[in-house]
Amino acid sequence: MSDKKIIAVLGSTGAQGGGLVRAILDDPDGPFTARAITRDAGTAKARALAERGAEVVEASLEDEDSLRRAFEGAHGVYVVTNFWESFSADVELAQAATAARAVKAAGVAHVVWSTLEDTRDVIPVSDPRVPVLQERYTVPHFDAKAEADAFFRDSGVPTTYLRTTFYWEGFTQGSGPTRGEDGRLVLTLPMGEARLAGVAAEDIGRTAYGIFAAGQEYVGKTVSIAGDHLTGEQYAAAFADALGEPVDYRPLTHDQLRSLGVPAGEELGNMFQFYVEGEQDFVGARDLDRVRALNPRLQSFRGWLDEHVEAVKPA
Repeated sequence: MSDKKIIAVLGSTGAQGGGLVRAILDDPDGPFTARAITRDAGTAKARALAERGAEVVEASLEDEDSLRRAFEGAHGVYVVTNFWESFSADVELAQAATAARAVKAAGVAHVVWSTLEDTRDVIPVSDPRVPVLQERYTVPHFDAKAEADAFFRDSGVPTTYLRTTFYWEGFTQGSGPTRGEDGRLVLTLPMGEARLAGVAAEDIGRTAYGIFAAGQEYVGKTVSIAGDHLTGEQYAAAFADALGEPVDYRPLTHDQLRSLGVPAGEELGNMFQFYVEGEQDFVGARDLDRVRALNPRLQSFRGWLDEHVEAVKPA
């Protein structure tokens, strides 16, 4: 019988949870074994984790009993919710509350909860410059997670609050450089001259692994992470270097982004306005040396770009 501690991972076939499961599997001599929690153990991603040695268990954030069973016997649990499945802050709050009750019932020793800042501390809903979303939020997918911190705090379960940031993978999904009518490449980001804290999705899970490995050191603490803090001009320069041709940086205004008619455009416009107006505290909270101490493999943007250059090449 293995004496390794079980880390149960929600979102195990997604970006964050998948990174943590792989970090555990990449360290076969380490102290943990991975229990990958998924709604469907038959998917290709779930089967791939099982083939690598993860225990795959079916459970859902909509089914508290299934979660409690999935957490039984686990030393640690990684909890992540996905706002973008429902686009509803109320659904995300309900899922987080369910997870908090389940980890308490299972007697888990350490939870890492994937959360974010409350943007209303910087741009309150009374600010007439931005639309109020879902009745009480500035950026629902940030603010609801911040509200959900209380579920874990009030449960008494030993919790670390892992605050994430912008994923660079977004650049592979349509927000990277595009070719203008004049043939030149253009990077459009609504950041003005402010720095955007970004991270490789894989590094979120790797950093969570470092938090679990540190034992009780980070219980009750907030760990805010990033891999680089770059301006739009610096992102454009990195793209130019990787792609081998000039990339112009063209900052949109937040109102322009909100009016584009893209899915969740108002939410994204509000989010980028928060990134700009809250830059000092948001970037300042993300100490790259501290993150690197937890995750020695932390990638810089340029390092990440070298591995993903084909995925960001425009047509």
